[in-house]
Amino acid sequence: MRPLRNPVIQKAVSFTLSQWMRFCYATTRWEHENLPLAEEVWDQGGGVLVAFWHSRLGLAVAAWPMDRAQKMRGLISLSADGEFLVKAMARLGIDAVRGSSSNKDKKQASKGGTQALRDGLRQLKVGGLAVTPDGPRGPAGVMAEGLPVMARMSGAPVLFLGISAKPVIQLNSWDKAVLPLPFAKGAVVWDRATYPQGADLADVVTEWTARMNAVEARADAITGFKSR
Repeated sequence: MRPLRNPVIQKAVSFTLSQWMRFCYATTRWEHENLPLAEEVWDQGGGVLVAFWHSRLGLAVAAWPMDRAQKMRGLISLSADGEFLVKAMARLGIDAVRGSSSNKDKKQASKGGTQALRDGLRQLKVGGLAVTPDGPRGPAGVMAEGLPVMARMSGAPVLFLGISAKPVIQLNSWDKAVLPLPFAKGAVVWDRATYPQGADLADVVTEWTARMNAVEARADAITGFKSR
């Protein structure tokens, strides 16, 4: 049995990690760019999709103001390993919609993707849904179709989130995930889109991938972080 699949260990580690992340977020000096794009969505209320690459999952919670913005839920894998993330994110105020969108070459291994789509669309009627379009197993920076499909079906706006910090811990994982350290320099960069009426899904995937890369690159430029 993998240690992180043990419920007792999951509970202990998720509690410790969530407390550490709170401390790191609070002591980071954050710089914001294009914030009015996000503030307009927060003021409007209703459904919103928030998209960022899987590698920045450990930072992304810091960008969402729980006291002002829509109630946020996160789309997290149904895998046993996903349970660890569910517990940690819940302690930070982000409940889960379980399941994951599957890339075309992973359809036979889809873990609850259809149900997650239904639950995600239901959530978008009342609040926010955080999505990592290259998760849960990559390839890193390759967008699956789940995000644009949900945007097209729901009509909800999409906020692309680029978030960075320096210094950070960078893991040797498939996505080169980063975890926060205290007293860092941080950057939050926003972009906003809606699904273009009548647009080809493949074209939207290409455009939105480029825009996600752009906000992340801009955030990294502000902090000086360079991924391995």
